[in-house]
Amino acid sequence: MNTPLSWIKVYVPDLDVEAQEFVDAMTLSGSHVEGFEKKDKNLEKIVVGKIVKIEKHPDADKLVVCQVDIGADELLQIVTGAPNVKEGDLVPTVLDGGKVAGGHDGGELPADGIKIKKGKLRGVPSYGMMCAIEELGSSRELYPEAPENGVYVFPAEADVKPGDDAVKALGLDDVVVEYEITSNRVDCYSVVGIAREAAATFNKEFKPPVVTETGNDEDVNDYVKVSVENTDLCSRYCARVVKNIKIEPSPKWLQRRLSSVGIRPINNLVDITNYVMEEYGQPMHAYDLDTLAGHQIVVKNAQDGDKFVTLDGQERTMDKDVLMICDGEKAVGIAGIMGGENSMITDGAKTMLFEAACFDGVNIRKSSKRVGLRTDASGKFEKGLDPNNAMAALNRACQLVEELGAGEVVGGAIDVYSKKKEPVRVPFDAEKINRMLGTNISEEEMLGYFKKIDLDYDAETKEVI
Repeated sequence: MNTPLSWIKVYVPDLDVEAQEFVDAMTLSGSHVEGFEKKDKNLEKIVVGKIVKIEKHPDADKLVVCQVDIGADELLQIVTGAPNVKEGDLVPTVLDGGKVAGGHDGGELPADGIKIKKGKLRGVPSYGMMCAIEELGSSRELYPEAPENGVYVFPAEADVKPGDDAVKALGLDDVVVEYEITSNRVDCYSVVGIAREAAATFNKEFKPPVVTETGNDEDVNDYVKVSVENTDLCSRYCARVVKNIKIEPSPKWLQRRLSSVGIRPINNLVDITNYVMEEYGQPMHAYDLDTLAGHQIVVKNAQDGDKFVTLDGQERTMDKDVLMICDGEKAVGIAGIMGGENSMITDGAKTMLFEAACFDGVNIRKSSKRVGLRTDASGKFEKGLDPNNAMAALNRACQLVEELGAGEVVGGAIDVYSKKKEPVRVPFDAEKINRMLGTNISEEEMLGYFKKIDLDYDAETKEVI
């Protein structure tokens, strides 16, 4: 599990700590931290520069001489061979004595970065360098707007000006912390879960996402029907419908957060499902409702020898122990693992079904091995997720749909929940706990610790819930 510190601070806004301090404290409070990586390591003296003037190099056909505004009293002269620059562009500019993470070829990053010094290129002085995204230690996979060959140019909608910190503007001033989450702490397989632990560790206020009610005056039951034939393997299945969908790129803040955990942004709808999976630890999936025969969802086991083509275009062979998501005629997804090519959201889709469910972890692990496919979703389901989290995550996704203008959410939700999972109640005896731990912590202090991580105490039964 990886979490960027910037994302944690969204839910613990008063958290003001350096990376090492954060890691040390989280380790001591019980979170197993494997390590951390500063995304801006080896990035020094890099600002936003605006190309004011471009002239041909007098002695080199493939070089140009640029006059760059870096927010200082004088323009900075930089010679470059980048083929994509033009006057008016805002670009990351490393100053004399600064450092970049690597070369423009995107090869292995040098341990200490590359220092940039003023010099002459074919006889013309150059006092800095304009950077490609690879030179900033990233890639086009995470910054798809970056050119394949050339320097990075800030998009027109970017809120930057000459002299701004380019590293910060690109979201590279961050720390990604890696955890080894033990099987008894499934709640920590999410950014919100780690943030809750951080708030308790540093005695700060935890502010989870505020999810508002969404949906028009229509009824989702008029759009789709859901039935679950195997409730042992699917304890809960929640569904909502979004119509008049508008598929377009996600806003930069969402793209940056996904990029910070290694997820490539695709489009607003796919990005929302991935975002909520990371935020809540609840995998989700979206189907084109118009491709679902009978506008039905049926959760049932496959038959031995069934063939199914997944979203990655691969045909896979099922057996009777693999749980499938089906419509009225055919399979449209392998439960908890991957959807089918036959129901994917395309640019022409108008109405979609959002799914958030809870599947048996052991079955998902075995099914993933049988069909030869392991995904981010299956990796989470394998841990045994809390079914009580599914509807909250689904509503969060629908809220983001409305906030991003990605579609119109239909009113209501379908919730097939055969046997509700009640909160675990643990007997509480402060004296016994102190005896076992060899500590002398008061009962009041212990209850205070429980409250910090959102655990309730029933004084009547003396149980922690």
